[in-house]
Amino acid sequence: MSDKKVLAAPSILSADFGRLAEEVKSIEAAGADWVHVDVMDGHFAQNLSFGPKTVADIRPVTKLVLDCHLMVSNPLDYITSFAEAGADYFTFHVEAAVHSSRVIQQIRAAGMKPGVCIVPGTPVHTLDEIVSEVDLILMLLVNPGFGGQKMIPSCLEKLVKLASIREEKGYHYLLSVDGGITADNASLAVEKGADVIVAGSSFFTASDKAAIVRKLKGI
Repeated sequence: MSDKKVLAAPSILSADFGRLAEEVKSIEAAGADWVHVDVMDGHFAQNLSFGPKTVADIRPVTKLVLDCHLMVSNPLDYITSFAEAGADYFTFHVEAAVHSSRVIQQIRAAGMKPGVCIVPGTPVHTLDEIVSEVDLILMLLVNPGFGGQKMIPSCLEKLVKLASIREEKGYHYLLSVDGGITADNASLAVEKGADVIVAGSSFFTASDKAAIVRKLKGI
């Protein structure tokens, strides 16, 4: 395991929605760094999840970073509402944005940090023109829509490419991974270049959540 600082970001998509405030508090209590919020509109991803009200409701519950991943067809339509709700990161899909630079500029203007995400079938070179503009690149290791899927290992090689570009160009974006991450395979993602580890099912089904976070962070 690398000795670099790794951030753990449990995804509330796998939480008990009826106890959401308690579940968010458990993320902080376990020593995690971020709360990952998967937003799906039923169009870009075949599922419905959270809206800005959920973010607004959990914002007072935790001081942790709210890392919002927008799996939506029209990301521009959501920037203002998520900024007002208290989101820290707003990550959109390059596949859903015709004018990615405009989306990035508006996210930053709204006071959030811009992130971009690609699905397993999208090559890294689609990000060539915008990697210098974002604070976060999220790599989906499963097809979007539902938690509990198994990781597609070949997707990790994209991390190697993006880490190499970052080093070569002197960029400062964080590399995040989401999908099928467990305490057993998180170290592999970190070795490939990941800085942020998103985990859902493996965190919320664990009897010892703090132990899972330590493993995700490589402690």
